[in-house]
Amino acid sequence: MKEVPYFCPNCRSNRVKFSVVTTYSQRFMKNAADGTITESFEMTQVPEEEPNIQCMVCQFVGNELRFVKQAEREPRIMTPTTPSYT
Repeated sequence: MKEVPYFCPNCRSNRVKFSVVTTYSQRFMKNAADGTITESFEMTQVPEEEPNIQCMVCQFVGNELRFVKQAEREPRIMTPTTPSYT
């Protein structure tokens, strides 16, 4: 994952709550007659070129680049949260 700002391209309100979605594969063998699992193997992670990101506000899932590009199109303008009284 990149150390850059994200912005949800779907709800356009979330800049902070995200999760990474990963995919796993698990091989198994079944009995052809009754469908019971006869053998199960260890789960392995499926390699992905780019991680999928999920917005925790609207549940939208997309590749990381979509969230990065949306943040670049609409950058966060930093403003002081407390005024200075001098």
